[in-house]
Amino acid sequence: MDMRTVKGSHVNSLGFDVIDKWGRMVPDPDRWPSSRDGKGFAKVAEKVHSMGLKFGIHVMRGISTQAFNANTPILDVTTGKAYEESGRQWFAKDIGIKERTCAWMQRGFMSVNTKLGAGRAFLRSLYQQYAEWGVDFVKHDCVFGADLDLDEISSVSKILTELNRPMLYSLSPGTGATPAMARDVSGLANMYRITGDDWDTWGDVAAHFNVTRDFAAANMIGAKGLRGKSWPDSDMLPLGWLSRPGAKKGPHRKCNLTLHEQRTQFPYNSSLALTSDSSYRNEGSISEPLALSLTSCEDVEAKGWSARALDKDFEQVCWNKTSSEGHQEPFCLYKRKPLLDDEVTYKRHFDGKVHLLVTNHLSKTNLTEACLGASPNQKLTSKELKRGSLSPCGLDANQMWELTQNGTLMNSYSGLCASMRTVKAKGPSGIRAWIATGRRGEIYVAFFNLHRMKADISMRIIDLAKALPDKDFKTASCKSREEWSGKDFGVMRLHKQLAAEKAHQYCLLLNLIFWIKISKSLQEI
Repeated sequence: MDMRTVKGSHVNSLGFDVIDKWGRMVPDPDRWPSSRDGKGFAKVAEKVHSMGLKFGIHVMRGISTQAFNANTPILDVTTGKAYEESGRQWFAKDIGIKERTCAWMQRGFMSVNTKLGAGRAFLRSLYQQYAEWGVDFVKHDCVFGADLDLDEISSVSKILTELNRPMLYSLSPGTGATPAMARDVSGLANMYRITGDDWDTWGDVAAHFNVTRDFAAANMIGAKGLRGKSWPDSDMLPLGWLSRPGAKKGPHRKCNLTLHEQRTQFPYNSSLALTSDSSYRNEGSISEPLALSLTSCEDVEAKGWSARALDKDFEQVCWNKTSSEGHQEPFCLYKRKPLLDDEVTYKRHFDGKVHLLVTNHLSKTNLTEACLGASPNQKLTSKELKRGSLSPCGLDANQMWELTQNGTLMNSYSGLCASMRTVKAKGPSGIRAWIATGRRGEIYVAFFNLHRMKADISMRIIDLAKALPDKDFKTASCKSREEWSGKDFGVMRLHKQLAAEKAHQYCLLLNLIFWIKISKSLQEI
């Protein structure tokens, strides 16, 4: 909702949004004729509901830059008139925070100040309108992951509890999302995206295995949410006819994933991440350089930064935390007060905040010194940071940092903190297993071979006790089939290990992917 599809319109263009007199995004009547005369998506929702389906929309954070520039008035839904407080009317420029734009659509949308009654009134006018249209599901973009805006999420969540119409509340995007961050929002929403955009390549599909494992292990699946429970969301299913990323029209091509790869992604993204109890993997990892990532400031992994004075003019911010491998990470960045033309602006928004640079000076002939930003689209390794793989310094809140007393480095744009985490070897590898319990007490184990080649996979039944310690596996047996081919292997042979471990039973599994049902007797299978 909704940008006109005309020449010059693209994902980061300005001036092509369709807004009403209150600065709210509405459908383009040329694309949606039923929206004319202020009907919005009401007719579309009515048609969708008549088919027995639910109707959902995708919306952006805060207010559009177009509405901000036009300085539209704020609607008070309780009176149907312009919002008034403290003896005056309030407008878009009163509530928009132009220093906090959407990171991946910087010319499109900005945060609103939810500490102001007018800011909350604007958000209320948006969601009241969605309810009037008959919306069942809202995907709220540019408020999670590296774009986290906890104030707006909290305000919208409260507004949704006050509406007469229930709506499922989903947060996006997921780039940079961590379990620690999810704990801050899980009670405010129903879904939150935990991955960035993935397209039709096996590498993109395989990358989800680590992410979903981490959120399952953190017990975030089915946690308390808005009017019910909340779920980590793996999001995209790039199947069927696809357009190219960022395109408004299509289709352009068929999905590049093989049929087996598509069948792997579909249940993994749409069901396994919602039903699994635990997970494990049997591969090792290769240690690589650390990479900068963003996480909740409550995350213990964010604590490890400190200041170091070099002389009276220069000071550094250094990552001093010893890694799990026992070595000290070597790099530091230089602190510098942002070079702002307007000191009042600095005092208002960025007092106490600093730029972080690779070098300790700003050349008089080069005013594009590289500063550390908090881009949600890039993770920089420590080697890349030392080489200067940063962005030109600017006045964006994305580049403003505050070193706190508890050793965290907080970004002004997102309110998240920087952490340096070990980077695993690039590319998917190894065998992954996912465990889920059935309604009748049975246990299912799915094996995924992430290698390009076929592989033999074996598993000790007794090892399941590590994930499910309350279960008795002493007399367990297993039955398996290759899910995608449908080949049924029946009850699997139980193999004895070498003499030193004769008590441990094995199920020998072949080929690609299996579901295994484990029970105490063959009659229960």
